[in-house]
Amino acid sequence: MSKALDKLVIGRKYDRRIKMTEEDIAEAIKLRKENQYYWSYQKLADKYGVSKRLIIFRIKPETLEKVLEARRERGGYHTPTERQTKYMRSHRRYKRELRNEGKI
Repeated sequence: MSKALDKLVIGRKYDRRIKMTEEDIAEAIKLRKENQYYWSYQKLADKYGVSKRLIIFRIKPETLEKVLEARRERGGYHTPTERQTKYMRSHRRYKRELRNEGKI
């Protein structure tokens, strides 16, 4: 059953991994350009309910590229197996609930 759930596409509406919509990102970039002293990264993060790091990565994609390059040089990022297993179980449970409720 878990393989079937892994392949089940839930769409953007129910995908908990998506933190900001494209419209939110465009608005954050616009606000930051208009007044970068008022709209700090932290203030934007608080406004959208996301981390400061996510805001920086969305407004300045070159920062994300630097981080990814550094990660590649270190040999990649490895999620601890127990944490990954716990997350996958939780995500499959969430997808199962959506399917049982008829939302997907």
